[in-house]
Amino acid sequence: MNTTTPRIAEVRRNTNETQIRVAINLDGSGVQKLATGVPFLDHMLDQIARHGLIDLDIEAHGDLHIDAHHTVEDVGITLGQAFAKAIGDKKGIRRYGHAYVPLDEALSRVVIDFSGRPGLEFHVPFTRAMIGSFDVDLVHEFFQGFVNHALVSIHVDNLRGDNAHHQCETVFKAFGRALRMATELDARSAGTIPSTKGSL
Repeated sequence: MNTTTPRIAEVRRNTNETQIRVAINLDGSGVQKLATGVPFLDHMLDQIARHGLIDLDIEAHGDLHIDAHHTVEDVGITLGQAFAKAIGDKKGIRRYGHAYVPLDEALSRVVIDFSGRPGLEFHVPFTRAMIGSFDVDLVHEFFQGFVNHALVSIHVDNLRGDNAHHQCETVFKAFGRALRMATELDARSAGTIPSTKGSL
């Protein structure tokens, strides 16, 4: 298996609403540098980095004087674009990943397929609308932006939980773990694309 080619990417996205830069290393150690201007989003991105062992460097400047919607959604979009760029032709990857993660009373499951087709099933019955100053509706927007641009299918299910912070944190931790599994290089399928079509 050829592991000498670094699976890294840097993407910049500039609109009238946000200016975002994302750099990732899929074969990292969980090192992160996060400055989105939305502290709770930074906390969740940290979960992806640490539990996915993905190096993340994300800087965002958005129209936070309005609200965090554009920033959170566009970070998801740009992160998705960076994943698509870093993973390349997908030769040798496991393709599928899944994880169950508990945190006290909360339990979430995330299943991912680097299929080349965007699709999101998001079932998280948050117990309250706000986590501090963070609107929980934006979690869906983040994932929708990610799947549309990473070209992946993701099923997100919060199976139980009473504390909205715990619900959200288990989702992002499980997402990180599922990403790690799906993007891992599999020695048994080195150089092959994990699809009967021959492409993803």
